[in-house]
Amino acid sequence: MASTELIFFAKAFSRVLGWIYFLAWSLSFYPQPILNWRRRSTQGLAIDFPTCNVLGFICYTISTGAFLYSSTIRSQYAYRHPTSPEPTVRFNDFVFGVHCMIASIVVYSQFWTKIWGFRVSTRQRASSTVLGIFCGCLLAIFIVTCIVRIKGKDGGYDPSGWAWIDVIYAMSFAKIVVTVVKYIPQVYVNYKRKSTVGWSIWTILLDIIGGVLSLAQLIIDSSLQADWSGITGNPVKLMLANISIIFDIIFIVQHYVLYRNPYKRDEENATDGHADGIEEREYMLARSVLD
Repeated sequence: MASTELIFFAKAFSRVLGWIYFLAWSLSFYPQPILNWRRRSTQGLAIDFPTCNVLGFICYTISTGAFLYSSTIRSQYAYRHPTSPEPTVRFNDFVFGVHCMIASIVVYSQFWTKIWGFRVSTRQRASSTVLGIFCGCLLAIFIVTCIVRIKGKDGGYDPSGWAWIDVIYAMSFAKIVVTVVKYIPQVYVNYKRKSTVGWSIWTILLDIIGGVLSLAQLIIDSSLQADWSGITGNPVKLMLANISIIFDIIFIVQHYVLYRNPYKRDEENATDGHADGIEEREYMLARSVLD
């Protein structure tokens, strides 16, 4: 009886963690567009970040939706993970993906002056490296889809060979790739500017909370199944949590330790409207390295 109650509370705690991390990660998408709106500018924010987010969360939404609602994907997952046939994807994962996809599109749209009227450099564009990775992810998904269609058994419905679940996994790994890539330009821009002005620290604080809780939920769910392959069976959730935590720590160090005083000085200048030219020159200096 005690064991049954423990399992019940563990499952309930897992769901609570899921919704808390959903809330934290979801709220993390609001400080940046609000900061852009307050400053009437996107300067200080690398456009690579929202560009990668748009693709990443489209892939994430499709993959989590497939694991939740596609009988084909769920049956193929069960075939490949017989000891833990139930995917560790939860409904809050899917809702989170939909919400963040919309939020990412909004932030990306703020770089269009015709829509928002914000100050945006005429040369503020995604780096060629990021665009190459962006297109490479789309190409990889397309290639895997073609392989499944051509070489898959029973049209990709037989999980013993190339199957539709491999397309979903390709989308999941595309999300992982763009998540790794999206942080790097922003870290470098902050480094070159010696400032975090224009980059909301609240986004990072909420993000690291979400990453820790997401990882905790995944561990609890796998332990309840008494099979740790539940973690490897959901690589995107595992990798996203760890990648987010690592980069969040870097941003926290930049904001509160490395560039604490320059941030305060530059914020005062930015408020007075005197830092626009400096911000733009520093931004283009950082971008020249990425290109």
